[in-house]
Amino acid sequence: MSNVLKAAFIFIAPNGDPAQHRNWVRTDAVELLAVAVSNYDQAEALARELVEKEGIAAIELCGGFGSVGTARVAAAVDVPVGAVRFDIHPGLGNVSGDKLFG
Repeated sequence: MSNVLKAAFIFIAPNGDPAQHRNWVRTDAVELLAVAVSNYDQAEALARELVEKEGIAAIELCGGFGSVGTARVAAAVDVPVGAVRFDIHPGLGNVSGDKLFG
């Protein structure tokens, strides 16, 4: 059994395409997959796919996810979900993803 944690970091970016905009960072202890999405619906579907097909055991969400977005992703999977917090996000026109995608 491996002691390596497989985790994902999901971030929101305009025109984020999870099939294209993804990259692994691997260390001895953590394999982290960073993936871009363009909205909450994509994030939910991606989270389910990563857990089922990639064996992801933890997910962290970027600050663009508000409370609603974080709750939606957390409800979609049965692994720990955490979030970086911004009240407003500089990459989303200084608003929360909740306002854009809620």
